[in-house]
Amino acid sequence: MLKIFRHIRQKLIEENKIGSYLKYAIGEITLVVIGILIALQINNWNENRKSAIIEKNILVEISNGLKKDLIDINHNRQGHLYGISSIDYWNKIINNQQVNTDSVQIKYHRLLRT
Repeated sequence: MLKIFRHIRQKLIEENKIGSYLKYAIGEITLVVIGILIALQINNWNENRKSAIIEKNILVEISNGLKKDLIDINHNRQGHLYGISSIDYWNKIINNQQVNTDSVQIKYHRLLRT
């Protein structure tokens, strides 16, 4: 391909056709510029595509982390509710109120876990 362009240039210069040579040179420069612009556009498209994939992966990781955190929060909440229930139970015992004595061991262990 380069040999063909070189041959055309040399032929135009030898025949002393400066106007035709300038038109040819401008055309060749234009083709090179268009090729560079197309390559840059393809590169930009590919970089944007890679960024979108990375962004999606990060969002999926954040979502999974939030789901795990929510499960952990609900588990901790349940444990704290058991602790509050145990505190109320022991408070009733301290104040000499009637309580179910079958729950003493369970309430004691739940109180220690919180």
